Amino acid sequence: MKPNKQQVFSINNDEQFNAIALQVFKYQAKNCRVYADFIKGLNINTDGITNIQQIPFLPIQFFKAHQVLSSVDDVQVTFTSSGTTGMTTSSHYVTDVSWYKESFRKAFQLFYGDIKNYTVLALLPSYLERQGSSLIYMAQDLITQSNNHDSGFYLYNYDELATQLNKQQYAKKPTLLIGVTFALLDFVDQYQINFPKLIVMETGGMKGRRKEMIREELHNTLRKGFGVTTIHSEYGMTELLSQAYSKGEGIFNCPPWMRIITRDTNDPLSLVTNGKAGGINIIDLANINSCSFIATQDLGKVYAEGEFEILGRFDNADIRGCNLLIA
Repeated sequence: MKPNKQQVFSINNDEQFNAIALQVFKYQAKNCRVYADFIKGLNINTDGITNIQQIPFLPIQFFKAHQVLSSVDDVQVTFTSSGTTGMTTSSHYVTDVSWYKESFRKAFQLFYGDIKNYTVLALLPSYLERQGSSLIYMAQDLITQSNNHDSGFYLYNYDELATQLNKQQYAKKPTLLIGVTFALLDFVDQYQINFPKLIVMETGGMKGRRKEMIREELHNTLRKGFGVTTIHSEYGMTELLSQAYSKGEGIFNCPPWMRIITRDTNDPLSLVTNGKAGGINIIDLANINSCSFIATQDLGKVYAEGEFEILGRFDNADIRGCNLLIA
């Protein structure tokens, strides 16, 4: 049976997560044709899956060539990944966008509190310049939910953004600046802001516009440019309906309905223990009408309390715009 929103978004312990994850797996293994064919190709008996460590994860590349759906309902919105010219991009067909809204709204509340307490400034030029960005969808909703006339998007109008940031600082208003990495760097090349209480949240993405930087160098540059002590980060992607957040040092936490598991880079069906580097597998139970079990092409480590960090990407993986920088 398919779990409902109340069940998924009220998860608050490992026992509940494991039980609902197995329920979602059984549902998707039966109702998602692409996932069912993948499991069949692995010669896995779904009846033998009794814990989440046994669940097979669908390679994220399947979203580039297939409609990954567990629902027969009409598609309400299609989110697409960014990419350079000629690159095959992913498409995420969403039949019930209310799952996405509830996921990112509840996650933001969990990590940052009431959105109405913030002015939300979004510096996302490359995403605004194309259609189908799930990040723009989320940012637009957060801007609207903030119910603040000072909240809004910025393209390349850095003068206006600098003016607004100075206004926010003078008024001592809690402010969130969410931005694609290259644009944040372009901004601090031109302006020096001293706004210690500003939350700067980078979403990753150089898109070939600047040289890649290790996280420490990137965050040091942004800290100095904005006059803050830490840089926050968001970890999400087109193929998911949930995000993880870092409040500093590149250490991420997931909302209760999302989990990161690491796999052996040489044997994708084998998992590695916490603290060891491996390929990132993601369980996103909000992604119930698509596939909740995705093997990404990111490399990372998971720690004892479920925190994780991203170390980079597989060498043969194409760079995706809404992923974090290679670290």
